[in-house]
Amino acid sequence: MNRPFLLALSISAALAAGCQTVETTKSGAVGVERPQRMAVSSEEVNAGSEKAYAQMMAQAQQKGVLDKDAAAVARVKTVVGRLIPQTAVFRDDAAKWPWEAHVITLDEVNAWCMPHGKMAIYTGLITKLQATDDELAAVMGHEISHALREHSREQISREMGTQAAIGIAGALLGVGQLGQNVAGMVANVTLELPKSRAAETEADRMGVELAARAGYNPQAAITLWQKMEKLGGSQPPKWLSTHPPHADRIAELQEVIAKVQPLYQAALQNPPPSAAAGGSAPSSAAQNLDRPRRARRAR
Repeated sequence: MNRPFLLALSISAALAAGCQTVETTKSGAVGVERPQRMAVSSEEVNAGSEKAYAQMMAQAQQKGVLDKDAAAVARVKTVVGRLIPQTAVFRDDAAKWPWEAHVITLDEVNAWCMPHGKMAIYTGLITKLQATDDELAAVMGHEISHALREHSREQISREMGTQAAIGIAGALLGVGQLGQNVAGMVANVTLELPKSRAAETEADRMGVELAARAGYNPQAAITLWQKMEKLGGSQPPKWLSTHPPHADRIAELQEVIAKVQPLYQAALQNPPPSAAAGGSAPSSAAQNLDRPRRARRAR
């Protein structure tokens, strides 16, 4: 058995070890069904998310940038409160997550949702884009969808497999530390970017459905990204971006919006419940959204 074959066999074993194929969400009306391979448990990722989020919110509070804008906080909590009950379309357990949403006063155009429903949106996104409530729903629906699909867990699993394979290759071929760093960058470009684009597309599709079901105009997803394009100016080449290029993204969104338009019309006729208003979502979700402005101790 020659050395190259041993190398390939070892790397394959490293990537496959401990991985399992999981179904994180139901497909919904938009049809998200890609199989996912995981090498780390949800419990581990969620615990890490809880700790990281608590630390970040504590730092934001110390710097005086946590939930300073009462009007923005109220808007975000209202939007998120309407989105949360709709997560049950994709996951039965999601409405019971310990959801939290905070507004951070930073000029950056950004928003995110950590695993298990830990959210933040920056005032820069709201002010620079002059975001409407429908557009806020598009943003937060997108970010919530990353959490529902456990994209962070998936990325961590891939990274663990990649680093294990690089370590084996380095040991077998005598690659030094510098070589391993370069190999890590190459692995990131070749393994992470295509899958990251897939994750972004999934979050786009699911986010539009969440917003439509919550009674927010799904067309706002297009106006949002048009504003982002105008604000961002030129963008990197397609193969260097983890997000789909704007033209591709808008074309995809137009197709998905047509599918969820009936859901939006139905929500207008019969307004759905809101977690923040004490609707059908568990009261713990509402309590977390309205939690006092102090970071919780990590569990």
